[in-house]
Amino acid sequence: MKHNRIIPAAILAAALLSGCAAHHISADFGQAVRQEVAAQIADPDASYTGVPAPGSDGGRVGLAQKRYEAGEVATPQAAATTGK
Repeated sequence: MKHNRIIPAAILAAALLSGCAAHHISADFGQAVRQEVAAQIADPDASYTGVPAPGSDGGRVGLAQKRYEAGEVATPQAAATTGK
């Protein structure tokens, strides 16, 4: 009966003492997370080399805005398949 209490007590003591062990963390700990966060931030100085830049046709954008404000937006057509 005495052995039934000693083994769990020894396991518990070993688990508690392992928390006192010195932990050495490398100098670059967390660097991967910092790199991933930095990669997801948009570049504030981004520039496009296309002429004109994508989506910058002012005439079309102005007409689309007028249609939107007047409630005359064209509804998209439903996609159909020919699988029957």
